[in-house]
Amino acid sequence: MRLFLLTLITMTAFAANSVLNRAGVAGAGMDPIAFGAVRLAAGAVMLALLVLWQRRGFDIGGVGRGIGVLGLLLYIFGFSLAYRALDAGLGALILFGVVQATMFAGALLGREDMPATRWFGALLGLAGLVWLLWPGGAIAVSATHAAMMVAAGVGWGLYSLQGRKERDATQATAMNFLLAAPVAVLGAVGLGATGWSAEGVVLAVVSGALTSGLGYALWYQLLPALGASRAAVAQLSVPVIAMAGGMAFLGEPMTWRFVGAAVLVIGGVLVSMRR
Repeated sequence: MRLFLLTLITMTAFAANSVLNRAGVAGAGMDPIAFGAVRLAAGAVMLALLVLWQRRGFDIGGVGRGIGVLGLLLYIFGFSLAYRALDAGLGALILFGVVQATMFAGALLGREDMPATRWFGALLGLAGLVWLLWPGGAIAVSATHAAMMVAAGVGWGLYSLQGRKERDATQATAMNFLLAAPVAVLGAVGLGATGWSAEGVVLAVVSGALTSGLGYALWYQLLPALGASRAAVAQLSVPVIAMAGGMAFLGEPMTWRFVGAAVLVIGGVLVSMRR
């Protein structure tokens, strides 16, 4: 029960990131690349202070740290660039579909126990997500931006798979952010990120320091107990929680389609979470 509750808290933090991102970019008019850079920088500062307070020390690490940093950068920049021209629902489908494939592949390569109920739960949850997010009418997909979202999904999958191997979740997350943040800031400057706004910066700082920095540290702490496959399926709940947050805080309407799809997604997650 404790693992389930902590996982729910983490998924809620991930969903809050989505709501904050939408509010900062769509609502406050901030450039998505600038938002991502500020988000990483704020997370780096928060986690560095936490590591100093707890006297954990800073360890750059080896190849594993490189995988974590690369995965984080691929996710942040791939996600931000893809949404410049990709439908939000279709983008989320591509992202979570690729995350599922990447993490299930990691589970199989790592010879993780994969009971039939977990496969069924993953398919059930993914079906609910397709029902919820599939755009209506004709679909025009930019191959370039779709590829960027695929890169974001692979990046987040690799970042999560690396988390199973970390001995100190907080320190590892802090180093990932500390090494990725300067690259992100330089990338935002190099790409000519515009549309800075005070409200957007505040939202990015909240997203980076709290729901990203602390949320990702908690995620790294849970991953060894969850395993790759259960962690992958659990993340299917993020778009559902994010849409519920949009209804609660952004005044978005609730539909029967959302209710039915949410039942499928949450049911799939619950089935998969069983040992």
